Amino acid sequence: MFRALSTLLLALAASSSAFVPNHAAHHRRHNNIGQVEYLPRSTSYKLVDRFEGKNFFDGWDFFTDDDPTHGNVNYVGGDAASKLAYVQDDNTVVIAVDDFSNVAQGGKRDSIRISTKKAYERGLFIADIYSMPHGCSVWPAYWSLGGGKDWPNAGEIDIIEGVNENVQNQVTLHSGAGCVLDKAAKALANVMGTTCASSNGNNAGCAYLQKGNNSYGHEFNMGAGGVYAHTLEADAITVWYFPRDKIPADITAQKPDPSTWGTPTALFPNTQCDIMSHFLAQNLIFDITLCGDWAGPAYEGSGCPGTCASQIANPSNFKLAKWKIASVSIYQ
Repeated sequence: MFRALSTLLLALAASSSAFVPNHAAHHRRHNNIGQVEYLPRSTSYKLVDRFEGKNFFDGWDFFTDDDPTHGNVNYVGGDAASKLAYVQDDNTVVIAVDDFSNVAQGGKRDSIRISTKKAYERGLFIADIYSMPHGCSVWPAYWSLGGGKDWPNAGEIDIIEGVNENVQNQVTLHSGAGCVLDKAAKALANVMGTTCASSNGNNAGCAYLQKGNNSYGHEFNMGAGGVYAHTLEADAITVWYFPRDKIPADITAQKPDPSTWGTPTALFPNTQCDIMSHFLAQNLIFDITLCGDWAGPAYEGSGCPGTCASQIANPSNFKLAKWKIASVSIYQ
């Protein structure tokens, strides 16, 4: 994916061992004066697609090109993917990195990247996830990408993303010129950067870093995961995170009503960005890469042993490098 992050990395505060792009130094909290808040929509969302169980992969394509973020992976499809992308007897969907083959140090390990066959111009997207990949050298993402233009001019929305043993999720937008995150946006997460416009030389994007330690990685998994919900609408791109024990009943009942969900985790309003012109119809994507343009440079300061290249060689290092998904639902 064309979401490679700056190789100049700064450590987070001592409460986290994660490493994030160089705009992390700009974390800020906002007071309540002049804030731009999420406005509840009057539209009643109706289910249009739901991916779950034995038919989950029918709605997705397997990406088999070289990893655009230069990770140590071979993205596979067809028969090669059957051991890495499958549905368990309990209907849990699994997307994994090869954790059974020996690979040379610095070599490439088989992995999976899938994207929805359909692209969505707008809607409410709800991903119910039991567990996510994490571990030294691991860089997973649940995101979406617009088509028809060179990156990033059709827009990219990163809903879940982190590297190595991060514990805080990062939510990021990448866009063409003329899109800025309004500093007054009211959200639960901390703003990291406000320039959404990205390029191959300056590609941090506008981003939030979630608080606490249960939005990404080990602690997320220990709580049996949860739900990430986001909207793509003309007025805003909005993201909510709900741990397993706090998922709203309307989501469980498949009658979601975001107007009742309170302050969002991340809010990107249209006040300084024309959402619909910067974020064209989006394909949802799950992937897992290794090392690459973010996890590689961040590795040395992550507390992980050895080097990112040496980590690739041992298959046992990737026993936890798996997405386990209950469902993905799209409402419009």
